[in-house]
Amino acid sequence: MKLTFLGTSCMTPTKERNQQSLFLSYGSEGILIDCGEGTQRQMKIAGISLTKINKILLSHWHGDHVLGLPGILQSLGALEYTKTLKIYGPKGTKERIDHIFKAFPSDKQIKINVEEINEGVFFENQLFKLETMPLKHKIESLAFSFIEKDKRRIKIKEIEKLGIPEGPLLGKLQEGKNINWKGNKIDINNLTYIVKGKKLSIISDTILCDNCYKISENADLLVCESSYGSKLEDKAKKYFHLTAKQSALIANKSNVKKLILIHFSNRYKNTQELEEDARDFFDDVVCAEDFMKIKI
Repeated sequence: MKLTFLGTSCMTPTKERNQQSLFLSYGSEGILIDCGEGTQRQMKIAGISLTKINKILLSHWHGDHVLGLPGILQSLGALEYTKTLKIYGPKGTKERIDHIFKAFPSDKQIKINVEEINEGVFFENQLFKLETMPLKHKIESLAFSFIEKDKRRIKIKEIEKLGIPEGPLLGKLQEGKNINWKGNKIDINNLTYIVKGKKLSIISDTILCDNCYKISENADLLVCESSYGSKLEDKAKKYFHLTAKQSALIANKSNVKKLILIHFSNRYKNTQELEEDARDFFDDVVCAEDFMKIKI
Protein backbone atom coordinates (compact mmCIF):
# COMPACT_ATOMS: atom_id res chain seq x y z
CA MET A 1 0.00 0.00 0.00
CA LYS A 2 1.64 3.22 -1.16
CA LEU A 3 0.30 6.76 -0.70
CA THR A 4 1.56 9.61 -2.90
CA PHE A 5 0.86 13.22 -1.97
CA LEU A 6 0.08 15.06 -5.22
CA GLY A 7 -1.01 18.32 -3.60
CA THR A 8 -0.90 19.63 -0.03
CA SER A 9 -2.15 23.23 -0.18
CA CYS A 10 -5.56 24.55 0.73
CA MET A 11 -7.57 27.13 -1.22
CA THR A 12 -4.89 28.23 -3.73
CA PRO A 13 -1.75 26.57 -5.07
CA THR A 14 1.67 28.03 -4.24
CA LYS A 15 5.04 27.70 -5.98
CA GLU A 16 5.80 24.69 -3.78
CA ARG A 17 2.35 23.20 -3.21
CA ASN A 18 -0.47 22.15 -5.48
CA GLN A 19 -4.11 21.98 -4.40
CA GLN A 20 -4.99 18.86 -2.43
CA SER A 21 -4.93 15.42 -4.01
CA LEU A 22 -3.69 11.99 -2.93
CA PHE A 23 -3.12 8.76 -4.85
CA LEU A 24 -3.35 5.39 -3.11
CA SER A 25 -1.87 2.39 -4.90
CA TYR A 26 -2.80 -1.08 -3.67
CA GLY A 27 -2.17 -4.03 -6.00
CA SER A 28 -4.22 -3.36 -9.12
CA GLU A 29 -6.21 -0.63 -7.34
CA GLY A 30 -5.50 3.02 -8.05
CA ILE A 31 -7.57 5.33 -5.84
CA LEU A 32 -7.44 9.10 -6.32
CA ILE A 33 -8.61 10.95 -3.22
CA ASP A 34 -9.68 14.48 -4.14
CA CYS A 35 -8.57 16.16 -7.35
CA GLY A 36 -7.38 19.73 -6.97
CA GLU A 37 -6.39 21.94 -9.89
CA GLY A 38 -3.38 20.56 -11.76
CA THR A 39 -3.66 17.02 -10.41
CA GLN A 40 -3.00 15.33 -13.75
CA ARG A 41 0.23 17.29 -14.18
CA GLN A 42 1.28 16.30 -10.66
CA MET A 43 0.63 12.67 -11.56
CA LYS A 44 2.88 12.95 -14.61
CA ILE A 45 5.67 14.43 -12.49
CA ALA A 46 5.19 11.65 -9.90
CA GLY A 47 5.35 9.01 -12.64
CA ILE A 48 1.80 7.76 -12.12
CA SER A 49 -0.17 6.91 -15.24
CA LEU A 50 -3.68 8.38 -15.41
CA THR A 51 -4.99 5.01 -16.55
CA LYS A 52 -4.04 3.49 -13.19
CA ILE A 53 -6.99 5.34 -11.64
CA ASN A 54 -10.05 3.12 -11.17
CA LYS A 55 -11.71 4.94 -8.28
CA ILE A 56 -12.00 8.61 -7.35
CA LEU A 57 -13.13 9.63 -3.85
CA LEU A 58 -14.31 13.22 -3.52
CA SER A 59 -14.49 14.59 0.01
CA HIS A 60 -16.51 17.66 -0.99
CA TRP A 61 -17.13 20.08 -3.83
CA HIS A 62 -15.07 23.12 -2.88
CA GLY A 63 -12.91 24.04 -5.86
CA ASP A 64 -9.54 23.28 -4.30
CA HIS A 65 -10.59 19.62 -4.06
CA VAL A 66 -12.23 19.13 -7.48
CA LEU A 67 -10.97 21.68 -10.05
CA GLY A 68 -8.67 19.08 -11.59
CA LEU A 69 -11.52 16.66 -12.29
CA PRO A 70 -12.61 17.94 -15.74
CA GLY A 71 -9.06 17.64 -17.04
CA ILE A 72 -8.64 14.12 -15.66
CA LEU A 73 -11.90 12.96 -17.26
CA GLN A 74 -11.08 14.46 -20.66
CA SER A 75 -7.54 13.06 -20.65
CA LEU A 76 -8.80 9.58 -19.80
CA GLY A 77 -11.13 9.82 -22.81
CA ALA A 78 -8.23 10.83 -25.04
CA LEU A 79 -6.24 7.86 -23.72
CA GLU A 80 -9.13 5.54 -24.67
CA TYR A 81 -9.56 4.41 -21.06
CA THR A 82 -11.42 1.08 -21.20
CA LYS A 83 -12.35 0.53 -17.55
CA THR A 84 -15.44 1.85 -15.80
CA LEU A 85 -14.32 4.70 -13.57
CA LYS A 86 -16.07 4.68 -10.19
CA ILE A 87 -16.57 8.06 -8.57
CA TYR A 88 -17.78 8.37 -4.98
CA GLY A 89 -18.78 11.63 -3.35
CA PRO A 90 -21.36 13.40 -1.17
CA LYS A 91 -24.93 14.21 -2.11
CA GLY A 92 -25.07 16.23 -5.33
CA THR A 93 -22.07 14.54 -6.94
CA LYS A 94 -24.08 12.95 -9.77
CA GLU A 95 -25.57 16.28 -10.82
CA ARG A 96 -22.19 18.03 -10.68
CA ILE A 97 -20.50 15.33 -12.77
CA ASP A 98 -23.28 15.78 -15.36
CA HIS A 99 -22.58 19.52 -15.37
CA ILE A 100 -18.89 18.86 -16.06
CA PHE A 101 -19.73 16.98 -19.25
CA LYS A 102 -22.20 19.69 -20.28
CA ALA A 103 -19.65 22.43 -19.67
CA PHE A 104 -16.79 20.57 -21.35
CA PRO A 105 -18.21 18.47 -24.21
CA SER A 106 -15.95 15.70 -25.47
CA ASP A 107 -16.15 13.25 -28.35
CA LYS A 108 -14.52 10.55 -26.22
CA GLN A 109 -16.45 10.08 -23.01
CA ILE A 110 -15.44 7.23 -20.74
CA LYS A 111 -17.73 4.90 -18.81
CA ILE A 112 -18.42 6.31 -15.35
CA ASN A 113 -20.33 4.95 -12.37
CA VAL A 114 -21.13 7.72 -9.87
CA GLU A 115 -22.30 6.84 -6.36
CA GLU A 116 -23.37 9.32 -3.70
CA ILE A 117 -22.35 8.26 -0.20
CA ASN A 118 -22.90 9.53 3.33
CA GLU A 119 -21.93 7.08 6.09
CA GLY A 120 -20.67 3.53 6.43
CA VAL A 121 -18.95 1.03 4.13
CA PHE A 122 -19.47 1.95 0.46
CA PHE A 123 -17.15 -0.57 -1.20
CA GLU A 124 -15.89 -4.00 -0.16
CA ASN A 125 -14.12 -6.94 -1.75
CA GLN A 126 -12.01 -9.85 -0.47
CA LEU A 127 -8.98 -7.65 0.18
CA PHE A 128 -10.25 -4.37 1.62
CA LYS A 129 -13.18 -2.10 2.31
CA LEU A 130 -13.77 1.65 2.01
CA GLU A 131 -15.68 3.52 4.69
CA THR A 132 -16.91 7.08 4.99
CA MET A 133 -18.30 9.39 7.67
CA PRO A 134 -19.73 12.91 7.35
CA LEU A 135 -17.74 15.83 8.72
CA LYS A 136 -18.78 19.39 9.63
CA HIS A 137 -17.79 21.95 7.00
CA LYS A 138 -19.54 24.80 5.19
CA ILE A 139 -20.85 22.26 2.67
CA GLU A 140 -21.21 18.48 2.90
CA SER A 141 -17.78 17.00 3.51
CA LEU A 142 -16.64 13.40 3.99
CA ALA A 143 -13.81 11.57 5.72
CA PHE A 144 -12.57 8.24 4.34
CA SER A 145 -10.90 5.08 5.61
CA PHE A 146 -9.19 2.38 3.55
CA ILE A 147 -9.29 -0.77 5.69
CA GLU A 148 -7.22 -3.73 4.56
CA LYS A 149 -8.60 -7.10 5.64
CA ASP A 150 -6.55 -9.48 7.78
CA LYS A 151 -4.56 -12.03 5.80
CA ARG A 152 -3.94 -15.64 6.70
CA ARG A 153 -0.38 -16.75 5.98
CA ILE A 154 0.92 -20.31 5.84
CA LYS A 155 3.77 -21.47 8.08
CA ILE A 156 6.02 -22.79 5.35
CA LYS A 157 8.36 -24.75 7.65
CA GLU A 158 5.44 -26.57 9.29
CA ILE A 159 4.00 -27.47 5.88
CA GLU A 160 7.37 -28.82 4.73
CA LYS A 161 7.76 -30.90 7.90
CA LEU A 162 4.43 -32.60 7.23
CA GLY A 163 5.16 -32.96 3.52
CA ILE A 164 1.92 -31.31 2.43
CA PRO A 165 2.20 -30.52 -1.32
CA GLU A 166 1.15 -27.32 -3.05
CA GLY A 167 -2.43 -27.47 -4.29
CA PRO A 168 -6.00 -27.64 -2.97
CA LEU A 169 -5.02 -28.38 0.64
CA LEU A 170 -2.99 -25.18 0.93
CA GLY A 171 -5.87 -23.33 -0.69
CA LYS A 172 -8.20 -24.58 2.05
CA LEU A 173 -5.75 -23.45 4.72
CA GLN A 174 -5.66 -19.93 3.27
CA GLU A 175 -9.45 -19.93 3.30
CA GLY A 176 -9.36 -20.64 7.04
CA LYS A 177 -10.43 -24.29 6.88
CA ASN A 178 -9.03 -27.30 8.73
CA ILE A 179 -7.66 -30.09 6.54
CA ASN A 180 -7.21 -33.85 6.66
CA TRP A 181 -3.74 -35.17 5.86
CA LYS A 182 -2.74 -38.83 5.92
CA GLY A 183 -5.79 -39.69 7.99
CA ASN A 184 -5.25 -36.95 10.56
CA LYS A 185 -7.33 -33.81 11.05
CA ILE A 186 -5.00 -30.82 11.26
CA ASP A 187 -5.99 -27.65 13.06
CA ILE A 188 -5.56 -24.59 10.87
CA ASN A 189 -4.01 -22.63 13.74
CA ASN A 190 -1.05 -25.03 13.78
CA LEU A 191 -0.21 -24.32 10.15
CA THR A 192 -1.18 -20.68 9.62
CA TYR A 193 -1.00 -17.27 11.26
CA ILE A 194 -2.87 -13.98 10.84
CA VAL A 195 -1.32 -10.78 9.51
CA LYS A 196 -3.33 -7.80 10.72
CA GLY A 197 -4.59 -5.55 7.91
CA LYS A 198 -3.56 -1.90 7.74
CA LYS A 199 -5.87 1.08 8.08
CA LEU A 200 -5.50 4.48 6.40
CA SER A 201 -7.82 7.32 7.39
CA ILE A 202 -8.16 10.71 5.70
CA ILE A 203 -9.92 13.66 7.32
CA SER A 204 -10.71 16.49 4.93
CA ASP A 205 -12.11 19.96 5.60
CA THR A 206 -14.00 20.14 8.87
CA ILE A 207 -14.23 21.59 12.34
CA LEU A 208 -13.64 19.25 15.26
CA CYS A 209 -16.49 16.71 15.57
CA ASP A 210 -17.11 13.20 16.92
CA ASN A 211 -16.69 11.58 13.51
CA CYS A 212 -13.09 12.79 13.37
CA TYR A 213 -12.35 10.40 16.22
CA LYS A 214 -14.55 7.58 14.94
CA ILE A 215 -13.17 7.43 11.40
CA SER A 216 -9.55 7.46 12.56
CA GLU A 217 -9.83 4.98 15.43
CA ASN A 218 -6.79 2.65 15.51
CA ALA A 219 -5.54 3.87 12.12
CA ASP A 220 -2.00 2.95 11.16
CA LEU A 221 -1.84 6.28 9.34
CA LEU A 222 -4.05 9.35 9.67
CA VAL A 223 -3.82 12.09 7.05
CA CYS A 224 -5.57 15.11 8.52
CA GLU A 225 -6.26 18.62 7.30
CA SER A 226 -4.42 21.21 9.38
CA SER A 227 -5.01 24.54 7.73
CA TYR A 228 -3.77 26.71 10.60
CA GLY A 229 -1.60 26.82 13.71
CA SER A 230 -3.18 26.98 17.14
CA LYS A 231 -2.56 30.74 17.29
CA LEU A 232 -5.24 31.08 14.61
CA GLU A 233 -7.80 28.73 16.16
CA ASP A 234 -10.55 31.38 15.92
CA LYS A 235 -9.83 31.83 12.21
CA ALA A 236 -9.86 28.05 11.70
CA LYS A 237 -13.24 27.82 13.40
CA LYS A 238 -14.62 30.71 11.33
CA TYR A 239 -13.76 28.93 8.08
CA PHE A 240 -14.64 25.44 9.39
CA HIS A 241 -11.10 24.08 9.46
CA LEU A 242 -8.81 22.31 11.92
CA THR A 243 -5.60 23.48 13.53
CA ALA A 244 -2.48 21.33 13.73
CA LYS A 245 -3.05 21.00 17.47
CA GLN A 246 -6.59 19.70 16.94
CA SER A 247 -5.34 17.17 14.37
CA ALA A 248 -2.78 15.93 16.88
CA LEU A 249 -5.43 15.60 19.59
CA ILE A 250 -7.55 13.51 17.20
CA ALA A 251 -4.59 11.21 16.55
CA ASN A 252 -3.80 10.96 20.25
CA LYS A 253 -7.34 10.18 21.35
CA SER A 254 -7.99 7.76 18.46
CA ASN A 255 -4.92 5.57 19.05
CA VAL A 256 -3.39 6.44 15.69
CA LYS A 257 0.12 5.17 14.98
CA LYS A 258 1.33 7.93 12.63
CA LEU A 259 -0.06 11.36 11.71
CA ILE A 260 0.59 13.33 8.52
CA LEU A 261 -0.67 16.90 8.35
CA ILE A 262 -1.96 18.33 5.05
CA HIS A 263 -4.04 21.17 3.52
CA PHE A 264 -1.95 24.12 4.66
CA SER A 265 -2.92 27.77 4.37
CA ASN A 266 -0.63 29.62 1.96
CA ARG A 267 0.25 32.03 4.78
CA TYR A 268 2.78 29.39 5.92
CA LYS A 269 5.94 29.62 3.82
CA ASN A 270 7.17 26.55 5.67
CA THR A 271 5.31 24.17 7.97
CA GLN A 272 7.69 24.06 10.93
CA GLU A 273 5.28 25.99 13.15
CA LEU A 274 2.44 23.56 12.36
CA GLU A 275 4.59 20.50 12.97
CA GLU A 276 5.83 21.83 16.31
CA ASP A 277 2.25 22.72 17.24
CA ALA A 278 1.14 19.16 16.65
CA ARG A 279 4.18 17.50 18.24
CA ASP A 280 3.25 18.97 21.62
CA PHE A 281 0.31 16.55 21.62
CA PHE A 282 1.40 13.68 19.34
CA ASP A 283 4.94 12.41 18.78
CA ASP A 284 4.92 10.67 15.41
CA VAL A 285 3.84 13.52 13.15
CA VAL A 286 5.16 15.08 9.94
CA CYS A 287 3.86 17.69 7.50
CA ALA A 288 3.18 16.44 4.00
CA GLU A 289 5.06 17.78 1.00
CA ASP A 290 4.08 17.49 -2.66
CA PHE A 291 5.38 14.23 -4.17
CA MET A 292 6.10 12.69 -0.78
CA LYS A 293 5.50 8.92 -0.87
CA ILE A 294 4.85 6.66 2.06
CA LYS A 295 4.40 2.90 2.33
CA ILE A 296 1.80 1.80 4.84
